[in-house]
Amino acid sequence: MRALGLLILLLAAIGLWPRQAASESVRIKDIADVEGIRSNQLIGYGLVVGLNGSGDRLNNSLFTRESLISMLERLGVNIRDQESKLQTRDIAAVMVTSELEPFSHDGSRIDVTVSATGDATDLSGGTLLVTPLMAADGDVYAVAQGQLVSSAFSAKGAASSVTRNIPTSAHIANGAVVEKEVPVDLGARHELHLSLRNPDLTTAERMANVINSSVGNIARVSDPRTVTLALDGGDVMGMLGRVEDLMVQPDTPAVVVVDEASGTIVMGDNVRISTVAIAQGNLTVQVTETPVASQPGPFSGGSTAVLPRTSVKVDTGAGKRLGILPESPSLRDLVGGLNALGVGPRDMISILQTIKAAGALQANLVVR
Repeated sequence: MRALGLLILLLAAIGLWPRQAASESVRIKDIADVEGIRSNQLIGYGLVVGLNGSGDRLNNSLFTRESLISMLERLGVNIRDQESKLQTRDIAAVMVTSELEPFSHDGSRIDVTVSATGDATDLSGGTLLVTPLMAADGDVYAVAQGQLVSSAFSAKGAASSVTRNIPTSAHIANGAVVEKEVPVDLGARHELHLSLRNPDLTTAERMANVINSSVGNIARVSDPRTVTLALDGGDVMGMLGRVEDLMVQPDTPAVVVVDEASGTIVMGDNVRISTVAIAQGNLTVQVTETPVASQPGPFSGGSTAVLPRTSVKVDTGAGKRLGILPESPSLRDLVGGLNALGVGPRDMISILQTIKAAGALQANLVVR
């Protein structure tokens, strides 16, 4: 916190701080999605082999041993009578995840992420064996296999160790082949719905007006998130391509997001503050210990003693007065002025919360 002089400089800085430009226009494809065109999550369970002693331990990951035995049996190798001799130090049970992008066809490739499920310590250098990837409906949509690539490493000695990133997670670029595609037939639809990623009625109205003036009278606002496009059975993909490239100026609500743990402040451009009086001051208590050694006189038979000496100073910020913050500056101007005067993020958070409590912050304050 600062004294009254800081408030006076703050008000001057706010008055001289340049206004931010209005939000610029963006493409519709950057703020809205076409409903029905979406990715699908895939998951599978598999084995990674070829690890250099960093795989699952036998006693702690029994499912790794059972998976290995089942896989060998499917390959014609029966070792049930020798399973007690199996070693899994070079093998790890893993979960394989991926996303099936829209319009992915049979034979196309997608990336996969491999994560350890047992007590393996490092997956670097391993090879993922054939792993079916299923969706929520239980059908297999892709099959993954390949060499794992990880940017992590781990090293240890007798008394210390070092680890960078996550060695129990790795990736395989283009590591899965699509076996079954999810059909999307846009031509058979009578309507398309554009879904705003940040629902806002003003933005939806602007989007509909831009589409109607550029492509034809085909757009209407269904709700703050959805703009409906009426299809006439023509070139749907061509029309959709023209719509996605149209420019629209999005509108944003007045929101301030504060993360107290990290001292982060994120604000919208439309935030305003009403006239408010602010007094800045804090209580500072300074305690200084200066112990003194007391020596006994010669031949007195006494012993040396340490006498405490404590000095306490208290500053209550007396003499500080209220400062008036006039109406009209935006929150962006306020924070810009605070930054120019050297006020730290945590002091800003305290000021913003106090202004909101006084009802002068015309925005939604979200504290995380």
